[in-house]
Amino acid sequence: MRADVRQVADGTYLVHGNNTNWVILTEGDAVTLIDTGYPADRPGLLASLAAVGRSPEAVTAVLITHAHNDHLGSAEHLRAGYGIPVLLHPAEVPHARRDFLQQVSVGTVLRNAWRPGVLPWMAHALRAGGTEQHPVTAPEPFPAATGALDLPGRPVPVHTPGHTDGHTVFHLPEAGILVSGDALVSGHATSRIGGPQLLPGMFHHERARALASLDVIESLAADTLLPGHGPVHQGSVREAAQRARERAV
Repeated sequence: MRADVRQVADGTYLVHGNNTNWVILTEGDAVTLIDTGYPADRPGLLASLAAVGRSPEAVTAVLITHAHNDHLGSAEHLRAGYGIPVLLHPAEVPHARRDFLQQVSVGTVLRNAWRPGVLPWMAHALRAGGTEQHPVTAPEPFPAATGALDLPGRPVPVHTPGHTDGHTVFHLPEAGILVSGDALVSGHATSRIGGPQLLPGMFHHERARALASLDVIESLAADTLLPGHGPVHQGSVREAAQRARERAV
Protein backbone atom coordinates (compact mmCIF):
# COMPACT_ATOMS: atom_id res chain seq x y z
CA MET A 1 0.00 0.00 0.00
CA ARG A 2 1.05 3.61 -0.53
CA ALA A 3 1.58 5.74 2.52
CA ASP A 4 -0.77 8.72 2.82
CA VAL A 5 1.36 11.09 4.89
CA ARG A 6 -0.14 14.38 6.07
CA GLN A 7 2.00 16.95 7.86
CA VAL A 8 -0.13 18.63 10.52
CA ALA A 9 2.54 20.69 12.32
CA ASP A 10 6.31 21.09 12.37
CA GLY A 11 7.71 17.61 12.90
CA THR A 12 4.27 16.00 13.25
CA TYR A 13 2.70 13.72 10.65
CA LEU A 14 -0.54 11.74 10.55
CA VAL A 15 -0.37 8.68 8.29
CA HIS A 16 -3.47 6.91 6.96
CA GLY A 17 -3.10 3.16 6.43
CA ASN A 18 -5.60 0.31 6.03
CA ASN A 19 -8.53 1.99 7.83
CA THR A 20 -6.18 2.90 10.65
CA ASN A 21 -3.67 5.66 11.37
CA TRP A 22 -0.27 6.10 12.95
CA VAL A 23 1.71 9.21 13.87
CA ILE A 24 5.33 10.19 13.23
CA LEU A 25 7.04 12.77 15.43
CA THR A 26 10.43 14.05 14.30
CA GLU A 27 13.07 16.05 16.12
CA GLY A 28 16.34 16.51 14.29
CA ASP A 29 17.18 13.13 12.81
CA ALA A 30 15.28 11.18 15.48
CA VAL A 31 11.72 9.83 15.40
CA THR A 32 8.99 8.77 17.79
CA LEU A 33 6.46 6.44 16.16
CA ILE A 34 2.98 6.21 17.70
CA ASP A 35 1.21 2.98 16.66
CA THR A 36 2.11 0.84 13.64
CA GLY A 37 -1.11 -0.11 11.83
CA TYR A 38 -2.19 -3.58 10.75
CA PRO A 39 0.38 -6.29 9.93
CA ALA A 40 -0.25 -5.65 6.22
CA ASP A 41 0.58 -1.97 6.73
CA ARG A 42 4.29 -2.71 7.15
CA PRO A 43 5.32 -1.62 3.62
CA GLY A 44 3.28 1.56 4.07
CA LEU A 45 4.77 2.13 7.51
CA LEU A 46 8.31 1.90 6.17
CA ALA A 47 7.35 4.06 3.18
CA SER A 48 5.90 6.71 5.50
CA LEU A 49 9.20 6.95 7.38
CA ALA A 50 11.02 7.32 4.07
CA ALA A 51 8.52 9.99 3.00
CA VAL A 52 9.59 12.18 5.94
CA GLY A 53 13.26 11.49 5.27
CA ARG A 54 13.82 8.93 8.00
CA SER A 55 14.56 5.20 8.30
CA PRO A 56 13.64 2.60 10.95
CA GLU A 57 17.09 3.11 12.46
CA ALA A 58 16.05 6.68 13.33
CA VAL A 59 13.11 5.53 15.47
CA THR A 60 13.93 6.14 19.12
CA ALA A 61 10.81 4.38 20.46
CA VAL A 62 7.48 2.97 19.39
CA LEU A 63 4.61 4.16 21.56
CA ILE A 64 1.42 2.10 21.43
CA THR A 65 -1.96 3.62 22.31
CA HIS A 66 -3.37 0.11 22.80
CA ALA A 67 -2.49 -3.41 21.76
CA HIS A 68 -5.18 -4.19 19.18
CA ASN A 69 -3.94 -5.86 16.01
CA ASP A 70 -4.58 -2.78 13.86
CA HIS A 71 -2.25 -0.67 16.03
CA LEU A 72 0.33 -3.25 17.12
CA GLY A 73 0.94 -4.78 13.66
CA SER A 74 4.67 -4.10 13.14
CA ALA A 75 5.75 -3.28 16.69
CA GLU A 76 7.51 -6.61 17.27
CA HIS A 77 9.14 -6.41 13.83
CA LEU A 78 10.65 -3.04 14.77
CA ARG A 79 11.66 -4.23 18.24
CA ALA A 80 13.26 -7.49 17.11
CA GLY A 81 14.73 -6.22 13.87
CA TYR A 82 16.03 -2.82 14.95
CA GLY A 83 16.20 -2.96 18.75
CA ILE A 84 13.57 -0.25 19.12
CA PRO A 85 11.81 -0.25 22.52
CA VAL A 86 8.03 -0.67 22.44
CA LEU A 87 6.41 1.34 25.25
CA LEU A 88 2.87 1.11 26.63
CA HIS A 89 0.89 1.85 29.77
CA PRO A 90 1.72 -0.77 32.44
CA ALA A 91 -1.82 -2.18 32.20
CA GLU A 92 -1.36 -2.68 28.46
CA VAL A 93 2.02 -4.44 28.63
CA PRO A 94 0.55 -7.95 29.22
CA HIS A 95 -2.00 -7.27 26.49
CA ALA A 96 0.84 -6.57 24.04
CA ARG A 97 2.49 -9.85 25.08
CA ARG A 98 -0.87 -11.52 24.42
CA ASP A 99 -1.19 -12.82 27.95
CA PHE A 100 -4.84 -12.03 27.21
CA LEU A 101 -6.79 -10.41 24.38
CA GLN A 102 -9.26 -7.55 24.77
CA GLN A 103 -10.38 -7.30 21.17
CA VAL A 104 -13.70 -7.78 19.42
CA SER A 105 -14.16 -11.44 18.47
CA VAL A 106 -15.10 -12.73 15.03
CA GLY A 107 -18.30 -14.10 16.59
CA THR A 108 -19.28 -10.66 17.90
CA VAL A 109 -18.58 -9.11 14.53
CA LEU A 110 -20.73 -11.72 12.81
CA ARG A 111 -23.58 -11.05 15.24
CA ASN A 112 -23.35 -7.43 14.17
CA ALA A 113 -23.04 -8.22 10.46
CA TRP A 114 -26.49 -6.76 9.77
CA ARG A 115 -25.20 -3.27 10.64
CA PRO A 116 -24.20 -1.06 7.69
CA GLY A 117 -20.52 -1.29 6.81
CA VAL A 118 -19.64 -4.17 9.13
CA LEU A 119 -19.16 -6.93 6.54
CA PRO A 120 -17.04 -4.79 4.16
CA TRP A 121 -14.96 -3.64 7.13
CA MET A 122 -14.50 -7.24 8.31
CA ALA A 123 -13.37 -8.39 4.87
CA HIS A 124 -10.91 -5.52 4.70
CA ALA A 125 -9.61 -6.21 8.23
CA LEU A 126 -9.05 -9.89 7.43
CA ARG A 127 -7.04 -8.99 4.32
CA ALA A 128 -4.97 -6.58 6.40
CA GLY A 129 -4.12 -9.25 8.99
CA GLY A 130 -6.67 -8.24 11.59
CA THR A 131 -6.94 -11.74 13.08
CA GLU A 132 -3.20 -12.43 13.03
CA GLN A 133 -1.36 -12.33 16.34
CA HIS A 134 2.03 -10.60 16.48
CA PRO A 135 2.73 -10.31 20.21
CA VAL A 136 5.53 -8.09 21.41
CA THR A 137 8.04 -10.35 23.13
CA ALA A 138 9.45 -7.72 25.47
CA PRO A 139 7.12 -4.70 25.71
CA GLU A 140 8.08 -2.08 28.27
CA PRO A 141 5.97 0.20 30.48
CA PHE A 142 6.33 3.95 30.28
CA PRO A 143 8.84 5.29 32.80
CA ALA A 144 7.31 5.64 36.26
CA ALA A 145 7.78 9.43 36.35
CA THR A 146 4.80 11.37 35.07
CA GLY A 147 4.96 14.13 32.48
CA ALA A 148 6.53 14.30 29.05
CA LEU A 149 8.56 11.37 27.80
CA ASP A 150 12.16 12.13 26.87
CA LEU A 151 11.50 11.35 23.22
CA PRO A 152 11.12 13.35 20.00
CA GLY A 153 7.95 15.44 20.24
CA ARG A 154 7.92 15.22 24.06
CA PRO A 155 4.63 13.31 24.16
CA VAL A 156 2.78 13.15 27.47
CA PRO A 157 1.00 9.80 28.02
CA VAL A 158 -2.48 10.09 29.53
CA HIS A 159 -4.32 6.95 30.64
CA THR A 160 -7.78 6.67 29.04
CA PRO A 161 -9.08 3.16 29.83
CA GLY A 162 -12.20 1.57 28.42
CA HIS A 163 -11.37 0.68 24.86
CA THR A 164 -8.77 -1.53 26.55
CA ASP A 165 -7.56 -1.48 30.15
CA GLY A 166 -4.35 0.34 29.33
CA HIS A 167 -5.46 2.56 26.46
CA THR A 168 -3.40 5.76 26.42
CA VAL A 169 -3.62 9.02 24.49
CA PHE A 170 -0.57 11.19 23.88
CA HIS A 171 -0.75 14.92 24.49
CA LEU A 172 1.65 17.30 22.76
CA PRO A 173 0.90 20.40 24.85
CA GLU A 174 3.36 22.78 23.18
CA ALA A 175 1.89 22.00 19.75
CA GLY A 176 -1.72 21.85 20.95
CA ILE A 177 -2.13 18.32 19.56
CA LEU A 178 -3.74 15.19 20.96
CA VAL A 179 -2.97 11.75 19.52
CA SER A 180 -6.13 9.98 20.62
CA GLY A 181 -5.85 6.38 19.40
CA ASP A 182 -9.29 4.77 19.69
CA ALA A 183 -10.46 6.74 22.73
CA LEU A 184 -11.86 9.43 20.41
CA VAL A 185 -12.03 9.05 16.63
CA SER A 186 -13.31 11.13 13.71
CA GLY A 187 -14.68 8.29 11.58
CA HIS A 188 -14.69 4.55 11.01
CA ALA A 189 -15.70 2.18 8.22
CA THR A 190 -18.54 0.83 10.38
CA SER A 191 -19.84 4.27 11.38
CA ARG A 192 -22.44 6.18 9.39
CA ILE A 193 -21.37 9.55 10.80
CA GLY A 194 -18.26 11.71 10.52
CA GLY A 195 -16.59 13.92 13.08
CA PRO A 196 -15.73 13.31 16.75
CA GLN A 197 -17.26 10.10 18.10
CA LEU A 198 -16.68 6.94 20.08
CA LEU A 199 -16.21 3.78 18.09
CA PRO A 200 -19.26 1.50 17.92
CA GLY A 201 -19.86 -0.30 21.20
CA MET A 202 -18.73 -3.75 20.07
CA PHE A 203 -15.14 -2.51 19.79
CA HIS A 204 -14.77 -1.41 23.43
CA HIS A 205 -13.71 -3.76 26.21
CA GLU A 206 -15.71 -1.62 28.68
CA ARG A 207 -17.83 0.98 26.96
CA ALA A 208 -18.78 2.75 30.21
CA ARG A 209 -15.13 3.37 31.02
CA ALA A 210 -14.48 4.51 27.44
CA LEU A 211 -17.29 7.02 27.86
CA ALA A 212 -15.86 8.16 31.21
CA SER A 213 -12.43 8.65 29.64
CA LEU A 214 -13.92 11.41 27.50
CA ASP A 215 -13.86 13.47 30.72
CA VAL A 216 -10.09 13.03 30.82
CA ILE A 217 -9.72 14.01 27.17
CA GLU A 218 -11.95 17.02 27.74
CA SER A 219 -9.45 18.36 30.27
CA LEU A 220 -6.54 18.41 27.81
CA ALA A 221 -5.73 21.68 26.06
CA ALA A 222 -5.45 20.97 22.33
CA ASP A 223 -6.96 22.20 19.10
CA THR A 224 -5.83 19.42 16.76
CA LEU A 225 -6.96 15.80 17.10
CA LEU A 226 -5.00 12.99 15.46
CA PRO A 227 -7.24 9.92 15.85
CA GLY A 228 -6.59 6.24 15.34
CA HIS A 229 -9.37 6.20 12.73
CA GLY A 230 -10.63 8.98 10.51
CA PRO A 231 -9.13 12.26 9.31
CA VAL A 232 -7.41 14.94 11.34
CA HIS A 233 -9.92 17.03 13.27
CA GLN A 234 -9.21 20.73 13.69
CA GLY A 235 -10.92 22.50 16.55
CA SER A 236 -11.19 22.37 20.30
CA VAL A 237 -10.54 18.85 21.59
CA ARG A 238 -12.67 19.74 24.60
CA GLU A 239 -15.62 20.40 22.30
CA ALA A 240 -14.81 17.26 20.29
CA ALA A 241 -15.03 15.13 23.46
CA GLN A 242 -18.30 16.80 24.41
CA ARG A 243 -19.74 16.12 20.97
CA ALA A 244 -18.69 12.48 21.11
CA ARG A 245 -20.37 12.11 24.51
CA GLU A 246 -23.60 13.64 23.20
CA ARG A 247 -23.60 11.30 20.22
CA ALA A 248 -22.97 8.28 22.45
CA VAL A 249 -26.05 8.82 24.63
